[in-house]
Amino acid sequence: MPENEHKDNSVRDFIELVKKSRRGKLKIYIGMSAGVGKSYRMLQEAHALLRNGIDIQIGYIETHNRTETHALLNGLPFIQRRKAFYKGKELEEMDLQGILNRHPEVVIVDELAHSNIEGSKNNKRWQDVLDIMEAGISVITAVNIQHLESLNEEVEEITGVTITERIPDKVLQLADEIVNIDLTADELIDRLRDGKIYEQSKVERALQNFFRSDKILQLREIALKEVAHHLERKIDVEIPKQIKLRPEKFLACISSNAETAKIVIRKTARLASYYRSPWIVLYVQSSSESLDRIKLDKQRHLINNFKLATELGAEVIKLKSDHITQTIMKMTEERDITTICIGKPHLSLFQVILRTTVFNELLKMIAATETDLVILS
Repeated sequence: MPENEHKDNSVRDFIELVKKSRRGKLKIYIGMSAGVGKSYRMLQEAHALLRNGIDIQIGYIETHNRTETHALLNGLPFIQRRKAFYKGKELEEMDLQGILNRHPEVVIVDELAHSNIEGSKNNKRWQDVLDIMEAGISVITAVNIQHLESLNEEVEEITGVTITERIPDKVLQLADEIVNIDLTADELIDRLRDGKIYEQSKVERALQNFFRSDKILQLREIALKEVAHHLERKIDVEIPKQIKLRPEKFLACISSNAETAKIVIRKTARLASYYRSPWIVLYVQSSSESLDRIKLDKQRHLINNFKLATELGAEVIKLKSDHITQTIMKMTEERDITTICIGKPHLSLFQVILRTTVFNELLKMIAATETDLVILS
């Protein structure tokens, strides 16, 4: 490497370190559902910070007219929301520029998964939060576990509810602290019956749908696991450098089968998140799936899956080859992959492997290199 280029890289690395040191901190209150007390806890913390001389402002809070939560607004400083017209209606939105101009030490930003009004600087509130942190302002925010992108399908299966507002897993990975607001299923249902979550006219319907004990227990387990994994990732980072751990690296192999590819991407994202590891999504395009042969809807689904993988933090690699298994083997060797993830047997990729003698070579390579093969259902 030329000396000048080396110096440029060194300067860029140092600038990045300086930026990180100036970046605001991120604290996320996470819960299994609405009504567990995330906003209440954020406002309690705001009062405690204010008493200790911290310059804190409320950037956005949603109390849902819950009496106990609403009472905590008294005495807290606010940055006024901006007003905007959308489809003939006047709506209120968090004033991102107002927060940046005011530049408090800490800002409270509720409902992290919220979608902004069309025409806003960012499409999503989590993107606003990143802008606020980049400006050196620390953020305390809140989100329900069902809004996490990689858990989308799992939560929908549990609750029967389609979650349209989601945040990428990388936002949680950026958090300096994650606090789980935990209640038992009975405690949450009691809060609902007492009118502390929704008004009484909505209680019975909620009890028959989302707020059933079996669903709450499953969501609670997911939330607890997510916070535990965040703690494990923190511990991994703090392990002394001289202790060498086997670095995990995942390779998600997808085909043009849209639904299966989406499952493989999301589940590999979860695995990579647990291990705080880099991961790659590999699509090997055979001659039968060249652009002049593959249907337009499959092309569109492929592009959407590549976008999903990128949003979840993957490196996406597209290669052309009719030797799919050998290409996977070569990529595994070149990129020091520890775990290969593929879809379950109905995947066309798996069928290709089984129909060739190369499958035995793949198994031999896995045995020789201590690479794991995970088949995701």
